Amino acid sequence: MTAKRWEHFPHDADIGVRGFGGSEAEAFEQAAIAMTAAVTDPACVAALEEVEIACAAPDGELLLVDWLNGLIYEMATRSMLFSGFEVEIRGGELRGRARGERLDVERHDPIVEVKGATYTSLRVAQERDGTWVAQCVIDV
Repeated sequence: MTAKRWEHFPHDADIGVRGFGGSEAEAFEQAAIAMTAAVTDPACVAALEEVEIACAAPDGELLLVDWLNGLIYEMATRSMLFSGFEVEIRGGELRGRARGERLDVERHDPIVEVKGATYTSLRVAQERDGTWVAQCVIDV
């Protein structure tokens, strides 16, 4: 069984986020955690409120960008950070839930503000060992 995990990867001016999982949906969830980790420690964000996000795209790569940009929109308009994610993907449609709390600048000590998910280094694929990877660069 593939272990779920996330990581950052280097980019000249911005931050690469990458999620791994046993399914495409798990990889998307982990990429979202990586995006939160670019802002603050996800362990410091309590899962107090839930926000639903739905999007659709013709392929997994565009769906990842739409998912992350949907989260960024919710972060900006609700002044929230998220630490817990649930994603379901069926036929190019994503239904997701993000759990988090209102931003507390003193407690969360945000490092950057995420402006958007980009097409740079965009990749969603299943590796030979069965692991799914979902990655892109976020503009900060």
